[in-house]
This record gives sequence, C-alpha cells and structure tokens, in this order.
Amino acid sequence: MTTRAVHLPKPPRPAHDAAQPSASGPGAGRRVLAAVAVAATVPYLTLKTAWLSGSHVGIPAGSVLLEPRLVLTVANAVTVLMDAAVILLVLVLIRPWGKRVPSWLLVIPSFVATGLLTPIVLGFPGQLLLRGMGLGPDEAAPTAAKPFLDDWVFHVVYGGFIIQAIALAGLFVPYARERWGRRWQGPLGTRLPSPTGVVAGAAAVLAAVVAATHFYWALGGTAGQNASQIAQYSSDTAVGSAVHGICALTAAAGALLLARGGTRRAGWPLAVAWTGSAATLCWGMWMLAAFSSGDPAPGEQTTTASYLIYAGQMITALLATAVLGRFLAGRRAG
Repeated sequence: MTTRAVHLPKPPRPAHDAAQPSASGPGAGRRVLAAVAVAATVPYLTLKTAWLSGSHVGIPAGSVLLEPRLVLTVANAVTVLMDAAVILLVLVLIRPWGKRVPSWLLVIPSFVATGLLTPIVLGFPGQLLLRGMGLGPDEAAPTAAKPFLDDWVFHVVYGGFIIQAIALAGLFVPYARERWGRRWQGPLGTRLPSPTGVVAGAAAVLAAVVAATHFYWALGGTAGQNASQIAQYSSDTAVGSAVHGICALTAAAGALLLARGGTRRAGWPLAVAWTGSAATLCWGMWMLAAFSSGDPAPGEQTTTASYLIYAGQMITALLATAVLGRFLAGRRAG
C-alpha cells in the first residue's frame, strides 16, 4: 500500500516593517531624540538644585529670589520634580512597557508639558528676534523693577526648554499614532451632539475677550495693570501678552472645529485644540499662582482685571478641553 505525502503550506514569515517597533525597540531617530530631551533637562535641574543648596549662581544682588521665603523654596523643589518628570516621560515614550501605562497617566503629564512649553517655544524666539532688530527693552533706561535673574540664565534655561519641547513632540507624536491613531483617522465626521456646540461657542466668546485684553496690553495699554506692570512694559512683556492671546484663540478655534465636524481630517483640529487649550490652561494657572503668592509691595498688588483675565484663560481652556474630551470619547465609542 502506498501513501501520498500531504504538503501543507508553510506559514508566512512575519514582515519586518516600521509598524511593529516594540519587537526591535525604538529606532535610531527616537533614541537620539530621547537622549536630547534628557540632556536638555540638565541646565535647569543643575541651577535649581544649586539654588536649593544655597548657591546664588545667576541671581544678582538685590533680587527678590535672595529673600528667605518658604514659598520660593517650595516652588524650586516643585519645579525640580516637574523637570525631572520629563526623564520618566521619555522612558515611557520609548520603552516597550510604556505601551502598558494607563492612558490618563501619560496624557495628563503630556498635556501639562505641552501647556508649559508651548508659550516659551513661541515667545522666547520672538523676544530675541525683536532684540536683534533693536526693539528690545532699553537696558540703559532706569526701571522701577527689582533685579530678578542674570540674562544668561534665561538663555540657558529657555533654550533647554525649547529643545525639550521639540524632542518630546518628536517622541510623543509617533507614540500616540501607534497607540491611539484610530482616534484621528479619517474626517471629523458629524457635528457633535448638543450641548457641545454651546460649550465651544462659549469658549470662543470668552477667548475673544481674553485675547483682546492681552493684545491691548501687548500694544502698551495700561488699563487693568498695576504700577509695577506698567513700569516694566517692554517688547519682552509685549510678546508674552501676545502669545497668551494667540493661545487662547487657538484653543477656541480647535474647539469650534471639533464641534462642527465635517470632511476635514481630524488630525490638525485635534492638535490645535490640544496645544491651545493646554497652553491657555497651564499658563493661566501659573500666572494666578504667581500673582497670589508672596506679600506684594505698594504698586505691585494684583489688580482685579488681571485676576479676571487669567481666570478667563483657565475657563476658556477648560471649555475647549471639554469639547476635546467629548470628541475623543465619541471616536472611542465608534
């Protein structure tokens, strides 16, 4: 009796493509970005650690930072932890176990990092550009402001922050595409259900008020500011105010695009809403905290208008973030 051999087809070999980075680890580009992001934290961490240890490097005589205040010590310790968290965030974005981290535990620090770094990325180069054009603050003119930090500190620290922002963006975008890419694939789709449109509209109205005030201050307006703010007005403060206004409008624009839906691809509206709302919320909170701390001297008391504008920033951002969350929740259900 004879038998016939049954030839079963061999299973195909797995293809080696870029869609499966977890098998071979991050590519060379991501490893370089990770190293750059970690290295960019060194200047800030070094300075803050030195100050906590009692060093006065970079702090001129007469600076308010030399006054023994518990709030400054706490602020320095908190900001050291915040910048050190960048290193942990980098590890999450490049290591295989990072894909198992709960979404909220990654999204929240990424949102905060976006919010704190974006205005610096936009504002500091703008300030340097105006100075290069001869439009910077007149260093020879007398000023009522107390000295704060040596100029080189801002260049070193803000330069490090800008490098961090670029490197983190380069790491976060491909990570988010691999883990949550389905959330922004395809068009925006149908209009979000009520009351999301009302929330987006309220964010737009409030953002218009906040932005108009910041642009007014950027152009030299003095209403709603205290004597110290008026005396310190320069191209640097003007750029800062303008950036706050732009971020508020960006948050509202992103919220309106997401709420209206349509055939536009979802990626850019999501990026606009994320970046604008993060920057507007984080810096609104940061400025409110700064205004509320310490014992201001006469002429430095925070005005009611300033409190209202920075509170308005926070509310604008929270409304835009609510629209962003509603959009993502709908895409998840879909």
